[in-house]
This record gives sequence, structure tokens and C-alpha cells, in this order.
Amino acid sequence: MRYIDFVEPEYKPATSDLICSFYVEPEGISLEEAAGGVAAESSIGTWTELGTMKEYVNRLQAKVFNIKGNNFKIAYPIELFEESNMPNILSSIAGNIFGLKALQNLRLNNIEIPEKLVRSFKGPAYGIDGIRRILRITKRPLVGTIIKPKLGLNVEDHAEVAYQAWIGGCDLVKDDENLASQNFNKFEERLLRTLKKRELEEKETGERKMYMVNVTAETVEMLRRAKIVRENGGEYAMVDVLTCGFSSVQTLRDADLQLVLHAHRAGHAAITKNQKHGISMGVLAKVLRIIGVDQLHAGTAVGKMGETEKEVTENISALMGEMYGLKKVLPVASGGLHPGLVPRLIQIFGNDLAIQAGGGIHGHKQGTVEGAKAMRQALDATLEGVTLEEYAVNHEALRFALETWSQ
Repeated sequence: MRYIDFVEPEYKPATSDLICSFYVEPEGISLEEAAGGVAAESSIGTWTELGTMKEYVNRLQAKVFNIKGNNFKIAYPIELFEESNMPNILSSIAGNIFGLKALQNLRLNNIEIPEKLVRSFKGPAYGIDGIRRILRITKRPLVGTIIKPKLGLNVEDHAEVAYQAWIGGCDLVKDDENLASQNFNKFEERLLRTLKKRELEEKETGERKMYMVNVTAETVEMLRRAKIVRENGGEYAMVDVLTCGFSSVQTLRDADLQLVLHAHRAGHAAITKNQKHGISMGVLAKVLRIIGVDQLHAGTAVGKMGETEKEVTENISALMGEMYGLKKVLPVASGGLHPGLVPRLIQIFGNDLAIQAGGGIHGHKQGTVEGAKAMRQALDATLEGVTLEEYAVNHEALRFALETWSQ
């Protein structure tokens, strides 16, 4: 079959079809041929006529439709995919097609996965409602921090920084993405010491606090570490989902260890940043939600990261929109945040949000405790409808933060 044979502009997708939205820039061929090439190479076709093709195979042909400028959609029959196998799905719709010589650029902007495939995965175990239940926080955004410096602290100092952040008002404390079990900070000792500090803090404040320890490792070792977290009273496991891989994350989720899974997206921009090529973060967010993470970094639209408000809003929709009854994933904003940005974040995200500030807490002139207080004060002011400047008059921690970081 020729590439052009995969183009059916007026095709009406079946409810069981998996639908992808692409952007393409052809190289020396027509847009229709380029779109047909994507459909062919991601389903039953290839670059030449086949002597092995059978008539019954044709019913599995992907179909290009809804061509608008450089954008088009492809409908894939559900029979092309194995249930509960995300690597198989992505190897088809987001595999060799990105390397086709006849395409200058190709970007997968959206996916619509049919109900039968979605329901073959477990999805989030907790989601937003479950997280709020564990933390006993019903409405407000969550406040979190990342231990800084991200690498180099010994376990005693690491645990002390966590304690100070919790005392100041943080709900969540997280390892950074590249802290694993290096010689200067071994995983098990770090976990035990930090959880012990959490017990001390909870007795003093009466608030529930969480430690998101990074369990990222080879899959068998990652499972071992996650089990240790649970055995020692931890409720969270953090995992670098893209560097671990989707199947590894699914293995962790399917183990049903009764841990909230915090998904860090380290490395995503290598795939998502180029607006003309690669895969959108919204697609990755849907995939990770289906696999079963409970919270995921969704960008900020402010701070040091580069995503636009439109992209962040699309990511939020992927995490929280209706998807055949799957639980909603909590969006996490992180990257260059400080108290002065809190009103804008809530305007973009709403109250279902975890605000994670590393330098914006530990860089406070008066230290980590006051930095955490400043973040909570910024949150309180915003929820009360008071400007940060007004609130800062009677709240010293916030005042110092605003003097340090402009909005």
C-alpha cells in the first residue's frame, strides 16, 4: 500500500479507535503523503509494496483524517494494541515515525485513548481526593519544598532541613531528582532519620506532614526501596518517571504498596520543548495518569521553567479532566518559585495544586523555617483575598521574602 492510501479525509472514527493529533512539516513530499507515511509506519504499512500482505490485515489500517494546515489526526483500530502495555502503545504511535527522513518535523500533540485500553490499567491509587484525605487538608493548595542543596548533604543535615521546613509550615518535603543512594547520603539511613524528624514535628504542631523520598533506581531495586518506605511508616514514594521508563513506573504502581506516587518529570524537555517536534507534555501527563501516578509536575508558567500558560493549562487538563472515571492527578508546580508568585499560581491552577519551592524557601534571609512560613503566609493572604504587600505589614517572614524576590 502507498502512503497516500492511508489518507481518508472524511473518515468518522469509531468509539474504540485510539486517536492521535499530529503536527508535521514534510521534507520533499506533500503533506498528505507525509501524514499517510506516519499512519502507515505506525500501523500496518512500510515504504514499499509487500509480498507478505494479506487481505485480512487491511482492517487494521490506521486512517488519516481531519487535515487542517500542517495538523492532522490519525485513528488507530484498538486491535493494534495490547491491553495494559504502554510500551507497546507508544512504540506504535510515538516510535520510528519521528525518524522518517521525509519529515523535517513531527510532533504528537494529543492522544485520545479508548475506554477499553484506559481501563486495562490501574490508574492512580489515590489521586487528589486520596492525597487530601491522608494530609487532612480539604481545600487549600499544598505547600512543599525540595531539600537544597540538591546534592551533598549528609543524612543528618538532610533530615534537619526537612524538619525545619515542616516546622515552618510545609506539608510536603521532597528529595531532589538526582538524590538516590550515593555514598554521602545512603537511601535507608536518610529515610529513617527523616521520618524520625517528621514524627517529632507532628507531635509539636499536630499537622500531618509527608516525606517524598526518591526511590528511583533499577526496577527491582526501586521496588525494594518502596517496600522499605512502607514498612517504616512512609506514605509517599517519589520516582523519576521518564528516566525510569513507563513500564518501570507501571510495575511500581501495580505492586499496590499503598504509597502515594509522586512523579518527577526529569528529562521531559528533551521530548517536549520543541513545539514542532517530539511529544507534548500533555500527552505524557495522560500516559502517566493512566499508568497510575498520583501527582505530577505540570509546569508553572512563572518561575524559571519555560512552559507557557497555555501549555501548563493543557497539562492540568490532562491530569484532571474526565477520563473514564480515573482519579484526578494532583498538579505540582515547581521550578524557581517563591512566595511572591503564589497569587499567580493559584490564578492559573486553582486550589488543587502542590506548590513546591526549593530556593524560594531555603534562600530566605532568615533561614528555612521563616522561608516556609513566608510561603504559608503568601498562601493565606491569597486565599483571604488580601494583597501580599498588605499581608506582609504584619507578617515579617513574608515581608523579608518580598524584599528578596520580586514578583
